[in-house]
This record gives sequence, C-alpha cells and structure tokens, in this order.
Amino acid sequence: MENNELNVLYEDNHVIVVLKPQMTACCPDESGDENLFDIVKNYIKTTYNKQGNAYLGLIHRLDRPTGGVMVFAKTSKAAARLSEQMRSGGFEKKYFAVLCGVPAKKQGTLENYLRKNSLNNTVYVATQSEEGAKFAKLDYDIIATERGLSLAEITLHTGRTHQIRVQTASINCPVYGDMRYGGEKAVKGKLALWAYSLRFTHPTTGEALRFIIEPPKEENPWKNFQFDVIK
Repeated sequence: MENNELNVLYEDNHVIVVLKPQMTACCPDESGDENLFDIVKNYIKTTYNKQGNAYLGLIHRLDRPTGGVMVFAKTSKAAARLSEQMRSGGFEKKYFAVLCGVPAKKQGTLENYLRKNSLNNTVYVATQSEEGAKFAKLDYDIIATERGLSLAEITLHTGRTHQIRVQTASINCPVYGDMRYGGEKAVKGKLALWAYSLRFTHPTTGEALRFIIEPPKEENPWKNFQFDVIK
C-alpha cells in the first residue's frame, strides 16, 4: 500500500479521515509490518513537502483484520480535543459484522468484563473482580439473516481489544472468519468486521461530521446482504 493508493475520505488542516484496509496494522507494532499511521504520515510529508517530522496524532485504533474508517489528527490541538471526545463519549463508532448464527434477540445490549492475556494476545470474558478486567458494552441490531448468517449493526460504547469478536462469541454467534474466538462455529475466511461509520465534532469548527464507507460488498460473506440499510 503506497501513498497513491491511500483512500482519503476527508482532509483539512486539522484532521484526515482515511480508509483502513483489512490486514493492515493501524499503527507501528512489534511486527515491524507496514502500517496505516506511517503511510498517512508519509502522505502528509510528500504531499505538502514538509521537512523533518510531520505531526500525526493517533486517536483510535482498529484491529489488524478489521477494515473501515479512521480519523487521525494533523495538529496537537486537534489530537487533544478529539481524544477528549473519545473519553467523553462524543465519538459514535458503528460497525457491520456478519455473525455465524442468529442471536435469540434481534436487538440487544451486551455488557461484560473483559480481560486480556498479553502472553497470547487473547481476550476473555472475566468477572468484575478479576485483576485487569475492564468493562465492555455494545449495542447490536440484526438487520438481516441469510443461510444461517446474520448481518449485525454494532454500536460500541467502549473500545476494548477484540471487543466485538469476544462479546458476540459469548452469545454463540461469533464473527464470520474469526478462527480465534469462533470455536466450533468458526468459518474460515476474511474476518467479516467493518467499521463503516464514524461520527464526531470537528475539533476547531465545531461542525458535526459523519463518514460512511461500505464493506467490500462483492466479497464473501458480505455479498449475501443488501446495504441499503445504511442510515
């Protein structure tokens, strides 16, 4: 993925909103693999002929297998204000996920305590009293079902590692393609989890902004569903 392949959805002097491809890390990690943060930073340096180190602020993250919309800050002031929105709940993040199975309730809220095992980078449903356990909450809405699969719209209220994958697996409806948490229902394929909508307030103008990008509708299992449901 080079600069000329970067899909920029919106850009001004303060923020840049881009598409994160699936299987691209959102920021540098111990793997040393190509990552979106460095790609965006290099895009800014080359596009505007900036000398030295160009500023870029990481506001939120997406797991490597997850694709969708991300916003980065281009100034420290924008980063601070966007980060405060994240803490105060001013960000609205919506995902599409294809689930293996059909939940008992068409709509619902999942609340769990999640604990991460750093040794194997796996997250578990835990009790509140366990050391390192963090509260996790999401809302889901089953939009359609087809061939034993469910298209779910998911709204995150917290941003825990692997949260959607672990919480949907906890109700026996794991995300399609999730071999880590899918258990006996696991189906091989690209992880069907997509950050399709991001809403926030512009850090300097105060304008309400929303950015939407659909999942790859021509690919399995997305092609089983219609996406005129976006609202």
